[in-house]
Amino acid sequence: MYDDHGLFIDGEWRRASSGATVPVINPFDGSTLGAIPSASSRDLDDALEAAQRGFRAWRAVPGWDRAALLRRIADEIRHRATDGARLMTLETGKPLAESKGEFNAMADQFDWYAGDACRVFGHTLDGRDAATRLHVRFDPVGPVAAFTAWNFPGLLPARKIAPALAAGCSIVIKPSEEAPSATYVIVEAALAAGLPRGVLNVVTGDPPAISAHLIGSPVIRKVSLTGSVPVGKQILRMCADGVKRVSMELGGHAPVLVFEDADPVAVGTLCARTKFRNAGQVCISPSRFYVHQSIKAAFEQAMADVASGLRIGNGLAAETEFGPMTNERGRARALTLVDDAVKKGATLRAGGRIPPELTSGFFFQPTVLADVPEHADIMTCEPFAPVAPIASFSSFDEVIGRANNVPFGLAAYVFSNSLSVATRASEALESGMVGVNDMLLASAEIPFGGAKESGIGREGGQLGIRDYLEPKYIKFRLQ
Repeated sequence: MYDDHGLFIDGEWRRASSGATVPVINPFDGSTLGAIPSASSRDLDDALEAAQRGFRAWRAVPGWDRAALLRRIADEIRHRATDGARLMTLETGKPLAESKGEFNAMADQFDWYAGDACRVFGHTLDGRDAATRLHVRFDPVGPVAAFTAWNFPGLLPARKIAPALAAGCSIVIKPSEEAPSATYVIVEAALAAGLPRGVLNVVTGDPPAISAHLIGSPVIRKVSLTGSVPVGKQILRMCADGVKRVSMELGGHAPVLVFEDADPVAVGTLCARTKFRNAGQVCISPSRFYVHQSIKAAFEQAMADVASGLRIGNGLAAETEFGPMTNERGRARALTLVDDAVKKGATLRAGGRIPPELTSGFFFQPTVLADVPEHADIMTCEPFAPVAPIASFSSFDEVIGRANNVPFGLAAYVFSNSLSVATRASEALESGMVGVNDMLLASAEIPFGGAKESGIGREGGQLGIRDYLEPKYIKFRLQ
């Protein structure tokens, strides 16, 4: 795929004008899968000009026609899912079943926003006298610059491209250089569906240089980011100079509150299966486990049993349940967090090291830590790794205070058979999303996003399209 794809600008694939490239690495064995272009400033200017032209044409397309095209894109993505999932697994290491599931979720985004494309409602108010009419309409905000991460390299771009197109915006998107192929599949699907030139443009290369160039351009009127909190803060500063519309889904550190009436084995098993999905590299991954002291031992054992029993290996193999981490820096961070927690008093219940039989690539064992103190780094820093720290609690107020005592607020989870306890806890947690006796939060129809430093705005659901629309008030006086 890398030989035939690269930068996608004004409806055409091209190489970087400078000839510069970036390697794409297979995390299973560290081999090089290929190389993608590193865009120059000239390439970025071309993408901006294309997006400006594309916006002028696309905004005039009726919502019903945009909706029909988005549905065709969804169908085309599904047709390409088998080959696309294999490439995604090669780039990220995630098991093939997870990659296939992600392609279905990508298509769902376009199906959902197809419905929204023809349901952008304005409204009319009566004036204060008989000759006055007050109208409010919603226009597309303009060309969009979007930046996505590598952990869900298909779903994250789809969450930005689909609402932008539905609203009537053009978009320049920079996918992760570590896993670009799923974005290329979206482009192929859009081409097959008949998307006009310039509406969707893709650039890759040096992230700081690309973000500075695109955000600094007056062409771009809205910026969307999925990334870390530090990167989000930097992007916000850059957007301030141009007073650009911003939406961001940033880091999380999701607390899991397991109350004394929950089944510790069933909940511990579910938590482990969810925690180790995508090798723990999930923004809403459960990442701090607070378990009532009366059921702590059984919960820890259930998590440790799952962690020790997962089949680790090549994501392309049918039997693999747990693949490598996507990059070496993530694995190094996991090792550092585990060592810090153990030094501060935590007990290693499972994993914690590089598998001795898998020394090539970026493998790290699924890890469970018990009795983790609050001052351990893993309890305050987003781990983004397959490491599950467990601590105990004794009272409701105590655990709510500990759960909220971080700057993150993306997701949280509550397990209790008491409606009263579950309701009080879900309402008290400072988080944009809460799962009660359930950990599958993400779907196209819900507003995905966080509170506090975990983000601004929402992706998906009836709120998702709003960040791509500008309200306009028009006052009429009848003559």
